[in-house]
Amino acid sequence: MTSPLLPTLAAVSIAGLLAPPAVASEPWDGGAVGTVGKIIWDAGGGRLGLCSGAVVDAPNGSVVATAAHCVRSRESPEPPRDAWFVPGYDHGRDSYREDGWRIASWHTPDGWDVTRETVEVLPHDYAFLTLEEKDGRTVQEAHGANRLVFEPVTEGRWVAVLGYPAAEPYDGESLRYCEGDTDVLGIDEAQEPNVGGLVLDGCDLTAGSSGGPWIQDFAADGQSGTVVAVMSVGSDDGRVVGRPFPEEARGLFAAAGD
Repeated sequence: MTSPLLPTLAAVSIAGLLAPPAVASEPWDGGAVGTVGKIIWDAGGGRLGLCSGAVVDAPNGSVVATAAHCVRSRESPEPPRDAWFVPGYDHGRDSYREDGWRIASWHTPDGWDVTRETVEVLPHDYAFLTLEEKDGRTVQEAHGANRLVFEPVTEGRWVAVLGYPAAEPYDGESLRYCEGDTDVLGIDEAQEPNVGGLVLDGCDLTAGSSGGPWIQDFAADGQSGTVVAVMSVGSDDGRVVGRPFPEEARGLFAAAGD
């Protein structure tokens, strides 16, 4: 089992910032969420690659939002070939192909240039996946979808960060979350790559939670809310940053949802 590491904040530090306190990672109340899931692919050598993502409302009913570093990196510049998205994943490692929707195409922004240092391209750490239909149904028809919003993100509102952390002390088999108030990093609070990102303190989500949604206005009855960002980077001291979707992401989203 392998998970793309959350890029570290060490090289792109947040200077002197005291973010609103967050709740450390806990199991999500009620178990799995139908519109949030796990991305799994064959990483070769008997290993599985793991990330997180969320279904977002799109015309074709088949789009998942995640992080660009889950799709392409300097070490793995090409997207995975045999990859699946499993909505509402819960201890299903042996049946992910049967439970999931196959990923048909990957969409990363032009700015996500994996030949450059990660720190230089972090503002573009978002991506969209287009899924195949399954048994004649889209993933959105089967499980619903979250609303997707683009920048600017409203500050001071409750946000939950959901994902499937797979590095110790977690095993990636159940949905976990942190929560706190939405706080957008300003130019006096962070180095340039993280300006505009959302930050939470006291959150120990580990590798495997990459690409997981930052959700506002979650409604349990609809198993959905509003995705304002995806998990991008983390630090050893429990600070995580989510990457919101800039205006230029609209074209990428349209291509994935066509």
